[in-house]
Amino acid sequence: MKIHEEKHRLDVTRSDLSGSGLRDVNFSGVTFEDVNLSGATFKDVNMSGWRVDDCNLAGLRINDANLAGLRLTQVDLAGASIEASRLSGMTIDGIPVTDMIAAYTAAQEAK
Repeated sequence: MKIHEEKHRLDVTRSDLSGSGLRDVNFSGVTFEDVNLSGATFKDVNMSGWRVDDCNLAGLRINDANLAGLRLTQVDLAGASIEASRLSGMTIDGIPVTDMIAAYTAAQEAK
């Protein structure tokens, strides 16, 4: 099925749309519930204002993204890695991450 240059509201239930492609599509205000997006790729996508609750994001990779103001609460970050990233203003349980890194570096140098 092809839909080109149309404006419609879709109500899709219990459907297999695997392998589908979406380009230049406005999904603002859309709700995904009990949806399998495993293996999906998002490129050049505006996700500002997103809310993600009760989701399995294991193996998620985020590259070249603006996460300013991101709030993570009650999340499992075991094995998580942050590399070559701007950390100014970032806190963990209210403690500035840059202070944590400075303290760690000083402790390592004192050994």
